[in-house]
Amino acid sequence: MTVKPLMSLTKSDYLSNNPLYLNLDSRNQDFIAEKAEPYYLTIQDLNQLIEIATDFEMWELGLLKDYWDEEGLDRSQGKKRKQDILARIKDKWRLLKDDQPDYSDSCSRAKEEPAQIVFKSKADNNPVLGVCPVFSDKTRCCNLQTLDAVINCGYGCSYCSIQSFYHNDEIVFHENFREKLSKIILDPDKTYHIGTGQSSDSLLWGNRNNVLRDLFDWVESHPNVILELKTKSSNVNYLLNNAVPRNVIVTWSVNAKTITDNEEHRTAPLKSRLAAAQKVADKGIIVGFHLHPIVAFKGWQQEYNLLIEQLTSSFYPGQVALVSLGTLTYIKPVIKMLRQRKLKSKILQMPMEDAAGKLSYPVAVKTNFFKHVYDQFKVWHDSVFFYLCMEDTKLWPAVFGFEYANNKEFETQMKEAYFKKVNARRCS
Repeated sequence: MTVKPLMSLTKSDYLSNNPLYLNLDSRNQDFIAEKAEPYYLTIQDLNQLIEIATDFEMWELGLLKDYWDEEGLDRSQGKKRKQDILARIKDKWRLLKDDQPDYSDSCSRAKEEPAQIVFKSKADNNPVLGVCPVFSDKTRCCNLQTLDAVINCGYGCSYCSIQSFYHNDEIVFHENFREKLSKIILDPDKTYHIGTGQSSDSLLWGNRNNVLRDLFDWVESHPNVILELKTKSSNVNYLLNNAVPRNVIVTWSVNAKTITDNEEHRTAPLKSRLAAAQKVADKGIIVGFHLHPIVAFKGWQQEYNLLIEQLTSSFYPGQVALVSLGTLTYIKPVIKMLRQRKLKSKILQMPMEDAAGKLSYPVAVKTNFFKHVYDQFKVWHDSVFFYLCMEDTKLWPAVFGFEYANNKEFETQMKEAYFKKVNARRCS
């Protein structure tokens, strides 16, 4: 099939071949098509209106026609009138992004359709050990290495970028995973921090295909490795019923209840995650918590305060290796993918500016987020390792009052803190 160059497409062709337009409510489709010719809308104009209409639908804030305002405009000035109308719509869209989302009457986990999971297994020679997929030398990075025990995640968090890397709900296990682990070459004179929760949830599938058994056998023979299992699951049965190597730490991604309920579809409820973490910690396994992404919404301070109070009152600092803080950061293709998913979500209702080549909250907003949250953890400040995940170096002094000179120093301090907790457990 011959694809027409964009400049040669008619407006009708463009709309009928635009997936985002075809995903819109029919009322938005009709409204945009109706305005295309009389208002001399260019392809660029149409694209912007489609994106804005998509956002209004995702945020559950009405239809495009609700924001189309011609009051006081001179109908005789065609092009100028169009520009003024579009400017008004964009201004209202920006104001909504600057305003903190209100979830009081909004989407919920109940609206997310159950996943149609397809399990597959494959045998190949591709290595399973790599580097963090969001590694960047433009931000302060801990140089985490990743071990892809399972490929793709069965959850449906509305903010997640994993779906842009993998195929829908197809979950892939390695047929020769144990063999792949045996081929990993590590320097016995170095220490390593390796995580399994970057391409999938570490515990969602339990020991399916013997993945946890194989991981534990491997890390047991590598005492110079801290293996971090990162999860939003409450599936800890295998950990409770089997021996867990001392150099395994289990970390939970936790969030304000409003975000967990409305944006983290199919995940374990916050209460279940914390209960699972408590059981694991009570067994003597070191745990940790990732407050990531911290999201602005009406009442966010109170909800994050409550979450942190739950954590600090339920766990002793000696049980906790780390607390990481982070927020929403996107590349443009992921934003496009999130819009195409047609979810009811307010996650993109946020002001965005350049952040080391990506898009995120303005620095002032992030500073406020992180400092507020960190201050609530005051009782843990001297005994738990805190860090910002993939954030600009200038945020560190404003939040923590100090800054690492480089990524290597950050990595070294992190691993020393984790091994200190692991060794303390070994001696107890």
